[in-house]
Amino acid sequence: MNLPLFIAKRYFFSRKKSNFINVISMISMIGVGVGTMALVIVLSVFNGLEDLFRQLHNTFNSEIVIKPAQGKSFAVTGALTAKIKSVEGVDQVYEVIEDNAVLTYRDVPLLVKMRGVSEEFLRHNGMDSMIVAGKLRLQSAEDDNFAIIGSGIQYMLSISLQDEMHPLQVWYPNNTKKAIDVNSPNAFRRSSLMAGGVFAIEQRYDDRFIFVPLPFARDLVQLGNKRTYLEIGLKPKTSIRRVQDRLKEALGADFVVQDRDEQHASLLRAIRFEKLFVYITFSFILAIASFNIFFSLTMLAIEKKKDIAILSAMGASMKFIKQLFMTEGAIIAFTGTILGLVFGVLLCLIQQQFGIFKLGMETSIVDAYPVKMRFGDFALTGLTILLITFGFSYFPAMKAAKDVDVRL
Repeated sequence: MNLPLFIAKRYFFSRKKSNFINVISMISMIGVGVGTMALVIVLSVFNGLEDLFRQLHNTFNSEIVIKPAQGKSFAVTGALTAKIKSVEGVDQVYEVIEDNAVLTYRDVPLLVKMRGVSEEFLRHNGMDSMIVAGKLRLQSAEDDNFAIIGSGIQYMLSISLQDEMHPLQVWYPNNTKKAIDVNSPNAFRRSSLMAGGVFAIEQRYDDRFIFVPLPFARDLVQLGNKRTYLEIGLKPKTSIRRVQDRLKEALGADFVVQDRDEQHASLLRAIRFEKLFVYITFSFILAIASFNIFFSLTMLAIEKKKDIAILSAMGASMKFIKQLFMTEGAIIAFTGTILGLVFGVLLCLIQQQFGIFKLGMETSIVDAYPVKMRFGDFALTGLTILLITFGFSYFPAMKAAKDVDVRL
């Protein structure tokens, strides 16, 4: 039997213990439990937000994107496309033209991000599930051009999908000259098309993006065989990292090959930094809550002086006494930790199932805070509690052990 653990348990559950010490111990345990629960919940929410962020970008970007290492565009030739398709794991290559443009409807202008793509690309990325009005179509059988617009753009310009008398007009600067005379009738090129459908994903996209047919964007921007970037569709059950490495090797230093996380590295980094700072903040809160362990063990050492004297007379060493009080602190902290983990997991499961806590954003793709639990967060929380407990239990334990040494 572990004798220090046995005695520590008797001290913790003893009814004869001073009521004041008992209150401090209970406050310490509750404080650790609440702090643990809060830390688990907040970290799980950040995990959910990170996953939600990835899901949003899955609609706008394929698994892998190929961009030029320098400049805004590059020439797409049959040889280049064949080289990319020859890489093991690559299924489809989608050409994309993207640039800022001015969209007007009934002479009301709005700066938008125009993305010229094929209809197959939109279906590959699941855009059809995001359509809230109209149809997912970029061209009709009669070769009429259509635009898929964000719901925010539709609202700001009051665009009606049934209005066949007033088409959308897309304006783009005429780049044949270095300087643009805005008063000149040749300063901008413009083309017309109808609004075919409206998508709703998230406000940041709904207010900025329109999708147009690739030939429409090519002719408006006058890129010829140049493209802004290529999006790569992979075969099922293919390793993204492995295909990315093969593409880098095949294309060389003239191209940048990015996966989805690398395409939005700055935003993902911001989320992770916020998660780190939240973890540090709640760790300080846990440390403050655990500070009561120091007072509880100090008062216990004073109250149990006679017991310590008896144990030392029976041959107990400094190490034994120190281990006894360290174990007492561990019982207080770990009891609170287990309770905090249980209630934290329970609340996370309730949020996942019922979505009780709402985001309060009508334009968001989800109406409740997303939650995703990870084992690493529980391990990190446990390690944090272990370090804090050791720190606050060590000094009272050392003081009690030194008292034994003085008597000896």
